[in-house]
Amino acid sequence: MKDALDSGKYNGYAPSIGYLSSREDIASYYHRPEAPLEAKDVILTSGCSQAIELCLAVLANPGQNILVPRPGFSLYRTLAESMGIEVKLYNLLPEKSWEIDLKQLESLIDEKTACLIVNNPSNPCGSVYSKSHLQKILAVAARQCVPILADEIYGDMVFSGSKFEPLATLSSNVPVLSCGGLAKRWLVPGWRLGWILIHDRRDIFGNEIRDGLVKLSQRILGPCTIVQGALKSILHRTPQDFYHNTLSFLKSNVDLCYDALAAIPGLRPVRPSGAMYLMVGIEMEHFPEFENDVEFTERLVAEQSVHCLPATCFEYPNFFRVVITVPTVMMLEACSRIQEFCELHYHCTEGSQEECDK
Repeated sequence: MKDALDSGKYNGYAPSIGYLSSREDIASYYHRPEAPLEAKDVILTSGCSQAIELCLAVLANPGQNILVPRPGFSLYRTLAESMGIEVKLYNLLPEKSWEIDLKQLESLIDEKTACLIVNNPSNPCGSVYSKSHLQKILAVAARQCVPILADEIYGDMVFSGSKFEPLATLSSNVPVLSCGGLAKRWLVPGWRLGWILIHDRRDIFGNEIRDGLVKLSQRILGPCTIVQGALKSILHRTPQDFYHNTLSFLKSNVDLCYDALAAIPGLRPVRPSGAMYLMVGIEMEHFPEFENDVEFTERLVAEQSVHCLPATCFEYPNFFRVVITVPTVMMLEACSRIQEFCELHYHCTEGSQEECDK
């Protein structure tokens, strides 16, 4: 970054879709034999959020609908509704490590469905889909002729035992707009550089989607020029130890947090396989003084100064989300305080005396 700044080459306006050299760097980095990329297939954006916004704007018109995961990132609804696009929620199944309920998903599709959003790895769930499950998702999209917006900002942020499969590498029939960025894997959300990768090997989109993305990008000249200037070094000179140490730290915190919360009566954590989050179910019948997850987490903040996001924010009540990026000593302290809070407010229900005794 300092070299790019000191060079004085990146102080002016860049093309709205990013410098050609920077788009070539991204295309080369994410090129796969099964999903080839060229610079013309890359749109640079001001973070992954703008990438998602541009994709929704180009794929869907007012009055159409999009398919969004529940639980899912709240930005999808915020952006869609601001554009007059209806949101239909498809269910993720906690008992299956947050896999998609494919039958329910397919039942939502109609003639007004403009796209399917697939977030893998997931925020807020931390789930990582298997190749087999992704192929089943693609089969639904192919049958129904629905393009996919793949939110893959957490791509490659997976723990040992799991593997991230870029969605576009698994099908040449379904057009995919893949959104990513520097924010998560490189831990620099403030640098505001994201991208859209256009995978359309059957030319189903034609020129309309590509031209539309360029025109939409011209409304605001978004991607930071200095970060673009440093992009090649960021992609190719970041030490492998950086990625390894980040994932090792996150995995250690996940194991610590999951084990601690799983031992607390009334809580049901779901073990994640990647990203930065862990979802925890609340057995509300054991906490009768709280009406819902919002009240539960509000009181947790007030009494223990531990802030967890109620999953109502993600359209999934009676869960809460834990962010696992804090220092280990803070994670231990937070889990201890959550345990103290739950022990104070837990009530036995009829037939659960054995659990209470435990």
